[in-house]
Amino acid sequence: MSISKDRVMQGMQRFGGAMYTPVILFAFFGIMVAISIVCKNEGLLGSLAAKGTLWYDFWFVVEQGAWTVFSQMPILFAIAVPIGFAKKEPARCAMESFVIYMVFNYFISGILTLNGAFFGVDYSQSAGAGTGLAMIANIKTLDMGMLGAIFIACVTAWLHNRFYDTDVPDWLGIFKGPAFVVAVGFLVMLPMALIFCFVWPAIQHAIMQFQGFLKTSGIVGVWCYTFSERILLPAGLHHFIYLPFIFGPAVCDGGIQQYWLQHLNDFATSAHSLKEMFPEGGFALHGSAKVFGLPGAALAMYMCAKPEKKKKTAALLIPATITAMLCGITEPLEFTFLFVAPLLYLVHAVLAATLSSTLYLFGLSGNFGGGLIDCFVQNWIPLFKFHAGTYITQIIIGLCFFVIYFLVFRFMIQKFDYKTPGRTDDDVEDKLFSKAEYQAKKEMEEMGMADNPQAIKAKVFLDNLGGPSNIKEVTNCATRLRVTVNDPDKVKPASKFTKAGAFGLVKNGHAIQVIVGLSVPQVRGYFDALLKGEVIKPAIEQQETAPHHAPAAPDLAMKLNAYISGHLIDMSEVKDEMFSQKMMGDGVAIDPSGDTVVAPADAEVTMVMEESLHAVGLRLDNGAELLIHVGIDTVKLEGKGFELLTKQGARVKAGDPLVRFNRQVIKDAGYQDTVIMAVTNYTDYPQMKKAADQDVTANETPILTF
Repeated sequence: MSISKDRVMQGMQRFGGAMYTPVILFAFFGIMVAISIVCKNEGLLGSLAAKGTLWYDFWFVVEQGAWTVFSQMPILFAIAVPIGFAKKEPARCAMESFVIYMVFNYFISGILTLNGAFFGVDYSQSAGAGTGLAMIANIKTLDMGMLGAIFIACVTAWLHNRFYDTDVPDWLGIFKGPAFVVAVGFLVMLPMALIFCFVWPAIQHAIMQFQGFLKTSGIVGVWCYTFSERILLPAGLHHFIYLPFIFGPAVCDGGIQQYWLQHLNDFATSAHSLKEMFPEGGFALHGSAKVFGLPGAALAMYMCAKPEKKKKTAALLIPATITAMLCGITEPLEFTFLFVAPLLYLVHAVLAATLSSTLYLFGLSGNFGGGLIDCFVQNWIPLFKFHAGTYITQIIIGLCFFVIYFLVFRFMIQKFDYKTPGRTDDDVEDKLFSKAEYQAKKEMEEMGMADNPQAIKAKVFLDNLGGPSNIKEVTNCATRLRVTVNDPDKVKPASKFTKAGAFGLVKNGHAIQVIVGLSVPQVRGYFDALLKGEVIKPAIEQQETAPHHAPAAPDLAMKLNAYISGHLIDMSEVKDEMFSQKMMGDGVAIDPSGDTVVAPADAEVTMVMEESLHAVGLRLDNGAELLIHVGIDTVKLEGKGFELLTKQGARVKAGDPLVRFNRQVIKDAGYQDTVIMAVTNYTDYPQMKKAADQDVTANETPILTF
């Protein structure tokens, strides 16, 4: 049987993502542990923090709670990892995993109680570091840390997906679902526990040997670790690198984070070199590039932007840079230049590794995996008194690398003309890219559509909707991709869609609407092609006949008259979530008394719905993009009761007819006939003003001004 490389990569990415599920909790709890330790430090706070004071007692209690996830890390991984693997009912899978993991440890405890010496384990000793034993939920068992928990969690997830829907006779109905999975897991864990009693002591010995190697590898080891962690991030495989180091036993018992926090007071009251006291901390310097390096890259992108685009570029880069520096969340920045220039990302990985190893060379060690919050709370504040020189050196070296990042990125962006934010063509929207878009781009490259933004959108939307197997039916209207899915739980949150360029997401059970905008016909075409496994390249004719718009003039004063007679209402009053929440833009709507939609001003017809005839797109002389949409959900009429009176590419004058419709046909079908006009790029027109609710006459009553 052949093994697909794509399937292997997808499986590894999913595994890495599943492992990350519990890790999202560690940042908060790590900060709380560090704060509570700092607040009990008499060297910083004097007698206020002395043992026995109310202040000390309060922070002692806080610290005990803050140790929760670190003290119960194996259980946390056993419960949380299956959530990322279960194909259905993830909550039940988490419960099953906890029970099966406990069964596994009880089996090991029973085996070692009777025959510990046979397996080379001294089970009579108390569990603790160096003994090979640990206490898991009051069970003395083999110390497998998160690695054993992850293994059992993966086995449970496989059992859940394989046996959850197993049919059993009615008289055994109580054993259906989770009970059946746990029963199978119970039987599987007995031989599994026996196998681990044989093999785990040898694995523990190998881990100790590996720890010794890494501890003595020095600068080279730190460089290789940091480079690997960064370079594997685009594939989602960096979890395999940093999890065993930061939260696992790769270099110290319990992981770097837990060990560092446990000994924080010792480090904070000693003037010995951090590198000598805790050499393992060199593997937790990878966050230094987030604090010092990426801001230099962001400044280079800003300086290389076109003068007229610098304001918008700054609006994009500043929030993303602050997020990276403070919290260590770098995806918006890193995937943006990875998306347009993979070579830049390679240079970033090299520079990040060089920064970490340089800092280690000058004596820095600690827990710098996150952003500035980690730097201050877990390192600088508690340790500055005795290690001020080391931290000042760190900041100086970091600022030097800020300059290096800036110079290298600026040189490469200009030399190779990379289309980073602010350097794109005038008709291309500047944006920050996500990991999902990068992965979609890689797949599109293999299909010959890597430079097609609509194809990439279609791929990201399809993935976020649960993949081809989750799609039951697809249609579209003027602005929305309407999808019926088999399992709505597989649909990702709205933020995943908006990051890829959607205006919003509307969920109603199995019915999903992706608010795409006026490009929805093109996105729908690629979406259908991906569903069928076909490759459809853009039609050359369509590219050649694409209209060439005149430059936008957003400062041009314009007045728009009513596009149909009736009663004017604000966009927020439209009884449709997409329009009322302004997902497609701001504007107005009219409850019609007439039956003909006319142009509200001189414009170019940029879009018509040739099948349903219920919507028209216009581009005004000042560059404003309008969508005029007749009725709510009237796409389902498939053109019945509608007559199109213009065509795409036509130039129309104010008052020229666009669409005629039969109001009675719409009402008989159970739909509302409200006619909406949305300015889809309204954010470019802060001076836009809308008229108040009133009765209006087509081509006479002013309803909107720029």
